[in-house]
Amino acid sequence: MPTEVQEQTFTLEELLAGLKEMHRLILWNDDVNTFEHVIYCMMKYLDYSEAQAEKIAVKVHNEGKCAVLEGSFTEMEIYRKILQQEGLTVTVE
Repeated sequence: MPTEVQEQTFTLEELLAGLKEMHRLILWNDDVNTFEHVIYCMMKYLDYSEAQAEKIAVKVHNEGKCAVLEGSFTEMEIYRKILQQEGLTVTVE
């Protein structure tokens, strides 16, 4: 008995909208990294000012996590890999 396959088509606009779906890069608290290292990484790789990076470090410390960047999945994955190489705990949501 043959299996029926339903073909689904999408418009260009629908495909582009899917690519534009926003994802967030989440920085998690850990017992390894210092405030100074987190601040350094936020400034170097994400172009935060020192004051902004300090606020992020404090929020991560107090709340356990902080969304530090928003963008496409591909972009967030690139930053995730960079920050993980620096020893930070980061995920993409």
